[in-house]
Amino acid sequence: MSRRGGPTDDIEHALGHSFSNPDLIRQALTHASVVSPDAAGGAQASNERLEFLGDRVLGLVMALLLHDRFPDEDEGDLARRFAFLVRRDALAEVAVRLDLGDHIIVSAGEETAGGLQNPSILADACEAVIAALYIDGGLVVAERFIHDHWSGLVDADPTPPKDAKTALQEWAQARGLALPAYRETSRDGPDHAPRFEVEVSVGEQPPAMGTGTSKRAAEAAAAETLLEKVLRSDA
Repeated sequence: MSRRGGPTDDIEHALGHSFSNPDLIRQALTHASVVSPDAAGGAQASNERLEFLGDRVLGLVMALLLHDRFPDEDEGDLARRFAFLVRRDALAEVAVRLDLGDHIIVSAGEETAGGLQNPSILADACEAVIAALYIDGGLVVAERFIHDHWSGLVDADPTPPKDAKTALQEWAQARGLALPAYRETSRDGPDHAPRFEVEVSVGEQPPAMGTGTSKRAAEAAAAETLLEKVLRSDA
């Protein structure tokens, strides 16, 4: 086991909150790799349950923030901003600024593999920290933390981020590739509630799938999945 996590008061100072229950922040920073799946209560000892809650708290606070900050934007514009701000890379960016990687407890093998720089591990820990703040201090504390650390991201671009289909198309054009090709692979469900599945492919990239209650929504979901993959491979 690797215990690189620093003293609790160090991370409390970075988060701007003194925990009445320090076990919460320790759990938020404990990766599943150090928890035996056979141990009693093991699922609660890692940060996975807190991650689940933190995702929902972030979503609520961010939706309220965007609703108030951009009163003239329609639902589509707000939805694109929301997706951009709660995505893994945004969470990982906040985690890096907070030096969460210096406090996350991972197994020795995970640390050797570079886990403390892994955006997914950093993002998950950040969500878990939000949940710990919420449980220990209430919504006001979690909301203050999110406002403080996401304000720069919210204000970074005065225009809403591009939708995934447009962004994927621009990615392909910038590399001289043919435009993304979408293909409906299945449709099921009753007429009043259909379910579409769409495949998108571009260049030599493996195709990606997406589902939705309309063909357009399924195409957007497929484009988002493929866009995330190609941007990760570019990094």
